[in-house]
Amino acid sequence: MASMRDIKRRRSSIQSTQQITKAMKLVSTVKLQRAKGRAESAKPYFDAVYQTITSVLSKTSGITHPLLTGSDSDRVGIIVLTSNRGLAGGYNSNMVRLIRDSGFDPEKTDIYNIGKKGRDGLKRGGYNIVGDYSDAIEAPAYPDAMKIGAEVLKDFVEGKIGSVYLAYTRFKNTVVHQPTLLKLLPVDVEGVHDEYEVDDDAVAESTHTKDVVMNFEPNEEEALEMIVPKYINLLIYGAMIEAVASENGARMQAMDSATSNAEDMISKLSLQYNRARQGAITQELTEIIAGANAIS
Repeated sequence: MASMRDIKRRRSSIQSTQQITKAMKLVSTVKLQRAKGRAESAKPYFDAVYQTITSVLSKTSGITHPLLTGSDSDRVGIIVLTSNRGLAGGYNSNMVRLIRDSGFDPEKTDIYNIGKKGRDGLKRGGYNIVGDYSDAIEAPAYPDAMKIGAEVLKDFVEGKIGSVYLAYTRFKNTVVHQPTLLKLLPVDVEGVHDEYEVDDDAVAESTHTKDVVMNFEPNEEEALEMIVPKYINLLIYGAMIEAVASENGARMQAMDSATSNAEDMISKLSLQYNRARQGAITQELTEIIAGANAIS
């Protein structure tokens, strides 16, 4: 059985750790509220732009364009969003597991990484990191999404990669965060509505007007060269915002769980300490009584 000194030292250590987890929980809660508000305020804009772009793309049947058809390359490019810091439960490991379990060959997969934790985990798995934009996840901004999108589009058009995916954690609510893998390129015109959550009425309206003739000005190819990059940048930026909210939500839950576990451990150690203290007092009294009896 551990001594009273060892129990007291361990209890003090856990109490110090509990104070840290409480503070981290409070910080994550504040950051979550900001990120959640930003994601919710930006969502109507994302939905409106997305619905407009998908409505245009749904009327491009018969048009041949590299962004719609892709190349013959068997290499896959994946934009992966994780965090730069740990202590967020399974947030980062779930993203690494999503890539690993999706059946991509590490030798034929190029990672455009956003987040140090994902970079380290995927590098250990043998994936090729062709770009690291980890600083962008600290304070997501649309120019960062444009920069990443431009690099990916450049490699796609040049035939270095034959398809592009986006892997991020979709923010459902404070406690539900869903690892998600979206195909960005080549654009799947038929299934484009399945790639992102939009309002059902808007999807129905877009489907109803699918057969309406659309005229492109100046022409279809030039219009697509402007529309598709905006479509890609939109999804990257939206994913970055949702990833930040998901990260802080996951960290808040992890720190709350750690604080509760620390409280349980402190209670058990306090009980052990009191029992050890009571045992020591009983032993001292027994020795005193025995000594007194021996003297008498």
